[in-house]
Amino acid sequence: MHSKTQRRVLTMFAVATAGAVVLAGCSGGSEPKAEDDSGPVTLTLTTNSITGGKNAAEADWINDYVIPGFEKAMKADGKDVTVEFQPQGVDDEDYKTKIALDLQSGKGADIIGMDGIWVGEFAEAGYIKPLSEVGGSAVDKWDGWEQIPDAVQNALSFEGKRYGVPQGADGRVLYYNKELFKKAGLPADWQPTSWDDVLDAGRDLKKVKGVTPIQLNAGTAMGEATTMQGLLPILAGTGSEVYKDGKWIGDDSGLKKSLDLYRTIYVDEKLGDPVLQQEASGRDTSFQLFAENKIGILMEGDYFWRAVINPEEGVGTAPMKNRDEAVGYTKIPSMEPGKGVNGQDFVSMSGGTGRVLNPNSKHPELAWELLAFMNTPEAYEARNAGTVSITPRKDVNEKVLASDPMLTFVNDEVLPITSYRPGLAAYPQVSVLLQQATLDVATGKSVNDAMKTYVTALKGVVGADNISK
Repeated sequence: MHSKTQRRVLTMFAVATAGAVVLAGCSGGSEPKAEDDSGPVTLTLTTNSITGGKNAAEADWINDYVIPGFEKAMKADGKDVTVEFQPQGVDDEDYKTKIALDLQSGKGADIIGMDGIWVGEFAEAGYIKPLSEVGGSAVDKWDGWEQIPDAVQNALSFEGKRYGVPQGADGRVLYYNKELFKKAGLPADWQPTSWDDVLDAGRDLKKVKGVTPIQLNAGTAMGEATTMQGLLPILAGTGSEVYKDGKWIGDDSGLKKSLDLYRTIYVDEKLGDPVLQQEASGRDTSFQLFAENKIGILMEGDYFWRAVINPEEGVGTAPMKNRDEAVGYTKIPSMEPGKGVNGQDFVSMSGGTGRVLNPNSKHPELAWELLAFMNTPEAYEARNAGTVSITPRKDVNEKVLASDPMLTFVNDEVLPITSYRPGLAAYPQVSVLLQQATLDVATGKSVNDAMKTYVTALKGVVGADNISK
């Protein structure tokens, strides 16, 4: 029962306690026995959100809309159903550890919020199962799938099977400061078509006093933000992928070209600030510097637009009052036209969270009804009553995004060309190695030496036979 994978997953979820307990081997939980849904039923739901704290808007939506709405719908259908929300508001890794241990022991909430990147490793460990195996035939018959593009469904899929329903979608773009572009003699409607175009703009921005031309996340201090908002979009622009055909990327020409770009920016031409990449708060500092007109070009997700530089009071962490006029956004170009993955001219990376059904649920079909309810058009419109964000549903996006050109741009132009990280148990460790490679290069190490260090370490993580030559 995937005991090797389970051991690997639980080893990665190191739990520090006064008396260390080593968790390994097959799940200790027994096969759940379905209970009668006709009598009073209590369904449980957990996500990493909590009112007044982390992801508060989601928690408020669950408490104020989902629970009363679903209980009312069930009552009208003659069913006595109560929904209990089990909020969390902790570090993502702590939340991941908790739900992994719950599932491993045959426990946990009926519906569990989960980052899409965790799906593969949880599936490999046997902790979660395809939706239709848990929720029954109603899953595949759900009309909502028609409104969720395949690329978005992939965020909560593994080996061609749906394991959850995506909660949203996002995409990476290049942001640029139009005011700084004007000072540098660059166009306000900038759309680079190659890496050289980006570098040329950086060289012009370098002439503007007090400005860091380009911010491309590097190093280990920024964690996954370096991989997701930095290296992986660049790598996609070479036509290479971090994992393909059962192999992890090794001594690959695309990875070398990507690291060459990092070296050009941070060492050879000093278009970026290598010290910033090593600071614990480097990413947040880069946000603030961009908002203060001190960074010209920055690669980030749409989160940056709606949650960082958002001018609405109490929303943006680094608000820009003139955001809509001063900030431009554009697609990330491939190294050269047609050189990106699938022969694309432009590339992006997407992530996203979603919700899965617990295989241990005693009321799996009712749990699916609740999950489907949470993904209706009405539910998403209620969720977007505050800060607008891209939903997984095309019909909802047509309505809620109409007032936001940037999110419409991501939905219409970026998501159709996006790529996703491999949802495999080894990915987090591979990601750290890639982060280290960018740090090595940004701080002066040669690309060849950084590649050798990376490949050697990669063999220790995934094995030499699982690396592309």
